[in-house]
Amino acid sequence: MPSEPSKAGIVTDESSGERHIPESVRPDGSTRKAIKIRPGYRPPEDVEVYKNRTAEGFRTRGKGGIPGAEGLKDAKTTDSSAASTAASNKNAKRREARKKAKAAPGDEGEENAELADAAAKTEEVVVDPEVEREKKARNLKKKLKQAKDLKNKKDTGEALLPEQIAKVIKINELIRELDALGFDAEGEPKAEGGAKSGEDKEKDEAAS
Repeated sequence: MPSEPSKAGIVTDESSGERHIPESVRPDGSTRKAIKIRPGYRPPEDVEVYKNRTAEGFRTRGKGGIPGAEGLKDAKTTDSSAASTAASNKNAKRREARKKAKAAPGDEGEENAELADAAAKTEEVVVDPEVEREKKARNLKKKLKQAKDLKNKKDTGEALLPEQIAKVIKINELIRELDALGFDAEGEPKAEGGAKSGEDKEKDEAAS
């Protein structure tokens, strides 16, 4: 009993093991004779293409996308939607306040409109002076620490770059700025009453 034809149309006689292409009818009606296939011959159509699994994995790796990237995209979309909604609500409130103010008669209406605009802007930017002061002090403290570290290096004989020397020169200026904000030379809030200023402390340290 012949086997199923291969891609090249070759069938194998299971009893004898011989392979051949069965006879067939051409489009013009003539008969194409059966062709015997010599043992060991394998036409290109029947040769399986070797697939390197590692190479295949590299080719398909990028198609699946980065794990977790979809979630990040969704989160960004949600955040941007929320921000857009909040901005729309603020603008709507401002427009509503302006309409109400303009509805009032004469100069009073214009004045109310200006007040409504000012109130809306103030609502948008509310800065806590205490927070700003501490933020500035932290920045100064960081610069002061860097400058002191450079000064110590200079004192031990290490050569400094011109920009590093400029930072060392500003030590007293940084201490004065901290003192003006109510912080000592270490960047800590000054104790109430009788506390030495940061500059005095620095002078004491230099004297000792």
